[in-house]
Amino acid sequence: MRPFSLAAAALIALAAAVPAQAADGTPAAPAPQRGLFLTVSGAQNTWVRGVLLRCAPEPAGHHPRAAEACEAIAHARGDFDALPRDPHVCTKEFEPVTATVTGTYRGRAVGWHKTYPNACAMDVETGHVFRF
Repeated sequence: MRPFSLAAAALIALAAAVPAQAADGTPAAPAPQRGLFLTVSGAQNTWVRGVLLRCAPEPAGHHPRAAEACEAIAHARGDFDALPRDPHVCTKEFEPVTATVTGTYRGRAVGWHKTYPNACAMDVETGHVFRF
C-alpha cells in the first residue's frame, strides 16, 4: 500500500473549493464552508493522522478540541505562523513531524505546512490546533 499523499489531500480540498455553475452558465449558490483539513505526519510520511476542523458558524468537525483550536486560529487571524504558543519543556530528540493545513478559513483558501524537530516542539508552537 502506498503512503498517504499530502499533495492528494491538498488537491481534494482545493477541488471542493471550486465554485460550481448551473447548466445555463449562471453561478450556483456558494458551497458551504468546507473547513480546514489538518494533518500531522512523521518523517518521510511514515505515518499520517488528520482531522477536519470547521470554525464557522461554530466549532465542529472531528477535532477533539475544536473550540480551543478555532479560538487559537481566530487569535492568529488565520495565520498559522502566528498561532498562540504553549510554552513547556521538551526533549531535544530529532524525530521530525510535519503539520499541514489545507481548506478554507473565513472564505479564504489556506495552504500551510511546517516541519518541526519533534512532536513536542510542534505542540509548543501550535498549541491546541494540532492536538489530535
